[in-house]
Amino acid sequence: QVQLVESGGGLVQAGGSLRLSCAASGRTFSSYAMGWFRQAPGKEREFVAAISRSGGSTSYADSMKGRFSISRDNAENMVSLQMNSLKPEDTAVYYCAAVLGAYIRIYRRSAEYDYWGQGTQVTVSS
Repeated sequence: QVQLVESGGGLVQAGGSLRLSCAASGRTFSSYAMGWFRQAPGKEREFVAAISRSGGSTSYADSMKGRFSISRDNAENMVSLQMNSLKPEDTAVYYCAAVLGAYIRIYRRSAEYDYWGQGTQVTVSS
């Protein structure tokens, strides 16, 4: 089992940047594929980015490609999401998620994930 705690959210102007972090408990962090999702008010939770267990493979939602970057540090039990060129439509609660998965596989669907953090609010003002 793994527990996830997100941090780094806040208020930023359009065009700005934020870096979200997700700290994971436990000694088997490298056994988990990780992902970031977000949910805006009145909308369904949507996929943002995902990374394989080793960090060698990543995947992004189309609207985040070129602006967001996911990374992980297995020694520090941490996964991060660097968000650049933020837009007002990026405003949402961002969630970190983990799944005990295959070594090179990427998971893009929220239903595939077993563990979730509590979320961190990102607000982008115009």
